[in-house]
Amino acid sequence: MRKLTMILTLIAVLIAFQTSVFSQNKYVGRKVCSMCHSTEKAGKQADIWQKSKHSQAYITLTTDKAMEIAKAKGIANPAEAKECLECHTLGKTVDASQFDSKFDIKDGVQCETCHGAGSGYKTMPVMKDKAKAIAAGLTEFKDAGAIEQWCRTCHNEKSPTFKDFVFSERWEKIKHPIPKSE
Repeated sequence: MRKLTMILTLIAVLIAFQTSVFSQNKYVGRKVCSMCHSTEKAGKQADIWQKSKHSQAYITLTTDKAMEIAKAKGIANPAEAKECLECHTLGKTVDASQFDSKFDIKDGVQCETCHGAGSGYKTMPVMKDKAKAIAAGLTEFKDAGAIEQWCRTCHNEKSPTFKDFVFSERWEKIKHPIPKSE
């Protein structure tokens, strides 16, 4: 009985440790991600993002058109309004205390918007082991349906500029697989 109690206590401590460590992950920002994800070996994922509208999502909130839309909705400044930042940045209810000093909200919809806070999985040894990366907080989407469901949290009728969202067409513009090694 004493052995069982010790084992259960150890398991509880490990679970508590794991939960506290991973809950402290911080968002490190696209510059940190880009250091490794700009290479040919990584499929130039950072370049794909940079050429996408996601990289410009915050900037659109500073345009005259955004101000016009915001005014019609009773919003003073779309670049500061939570309801706009939710989809144009990593603002899906993320508290600023979760941002690392290198994180810049003006980088728009960046890597960690979809893949989760990166401080726990940003190192090369962790990233080289998919299981370790997932255990350290990397969000993995199981299939295209899961990706589409995530995309639709912003690409939906709630947006005042929503246009028909055809996932397969949009995914072609932003997909960023790692090339298979020969």
